[in-house]
Amino acid sequence: MNAVPLLVLIIILILWNIILSYFFYKLKASMQKVSHGDKKETIIELLSQVLDREKVLSRNLTETNKKVEGLIFDSQFYIQKIGLVRFNPFNDTGGDQSFILALIDSAESGVVISGLHTRNGTRWYAKKISNGQGVEHELSSDEIKAIKSATKRAKK
Repeated sequence: MNAVPLLVLIIILILWNIILSYFFYKLKASMQKVSHGDKKETIIELLSQVLDREKVLSRNLTETNKKVEGLIFDSQFYIQKIGLVRFNPFNDTGGDQSFILALIDSAESGVVISGLHTRNGTRWYAKKISNGQGVEHELSSDEIKAIKSATKRAKK
């Protein structure tokens, strides 16, 4: 009768050994996945490497954010809105050969370029714009149309 409890104990120990072996191999597989399987490093060394990489990435992210902020600031002064109006200022010339081109930034400052086509040639004029208004010269209704055309396209 002493053999039955001993047999039960042996079966329990074998099952316990199988369960522990399963968890051990699962842990070993996880460690190999973390350490890429080829290096014999400790967890402390791996965590140290991760923290070092995190510091480098954090520094790079900070530098990238500064560069992006600089680009965003600079982009305010780039030509962002373009408006074009073609027209015929004279009845004796054919087609809408004359035009007004508005080139403005985010603050609606920039330049309006007018090209007036006549039979004798084309004349070019430029007017400075600040906040959507002419600075030194008054804007014509067609020039104002070109500015409004540029700002409408930018809002879409």
